[in-house]
Amino acid sequence: MCRIWPLLLLGGLLLPGWQYVSGIEIYTPSDLEAANGTDVKLKCTFTSTHPMSAKSVTVSWNFRPMNSGADESVFYYQEKAYPPDTGRFKGHAVWSGDITRGDASITLHEVPPTFNGTFVCQVRNLPDVHGKNAEISFRVVDKITLTDISILAIIIGSACGVILILFAIFMAVKLHRKRSMENDIELRPREQEWKDPTVCAPEEAVHLKVVAKKESESSDDEGSEPSSGDDDEEEDEEEEDDDDDDDDDDDDDDDGDDDSGGGDDD
Repeated sequence: MCRIWPLLLLGGLLLPGWQYVSGIEIYTPSDLEAANGTDVKLKCTFTSTHPMSAKSVTVSWNFRPMNSGADESVFYYQEKAYPPDTGRFKGHAVWSGDITRGDASITLHEVPPTFNGTFVCQVRNLPDVHGKNAEISFRVVDKITLTDISILAIIIGSACGVILILFAIFMAVKLHRKRSMENDIELRPREQEWKDPTVCAPEEAVHLKVVAKKESESSDDEGSEPSSGDDDEEEDEEEEDDDDDDDDDDDDDDDGDDDSGGGDDD
């Protein structure tokens, strides 16, 4: 009998530790926010050291309002889902979990502001009934709000984006002007460049033909100038001969008149 007491004492010391190791563990997000009138999923998962089945697992969802400490039943599951048929959650809570995968989640449809409060997920898997419940602090808002840090980040990001766009435009204009100036500098020497007629491309042969034609015309003009002087002299001699002929004709006329006058006198 004396030997049994030490064993019982040792068992009493190890029992709490054994209960903790074999206890079920439940996981939920600590805080959750949803817009008014939207659907939201209350996610709850769990692990257990014992096999899980629809017959051995029970799930209970309860609600604790912000202004009251009394809990309200939201949803119950044991082998099948039991949605609420009375209260504020009637027609809003539906089953979204899978026991075989350790999922005890539910979905709330069209959440109103009266759902502000704390939702408690409780899971038991016989004989594993030890474990701490998980809680979700839930808040319904008119619309999704951004924190001050998010708003500040958006403002800074927008300002940086505008600055980068302006800088890009400035650099593009500057580069365009630089290229335009380089093109002008390259074109000016080409315009002033002297073309050597002895060295040219085949397509520039027209330039030589024009020059040769001009030279031939100038040589023809020079050769024709003396002949034009002789022509003028010949024309002058012919005019003098014509004048002499006219004078002779005039003299003949005068003689004729005299002869006729003498005849009259007779």
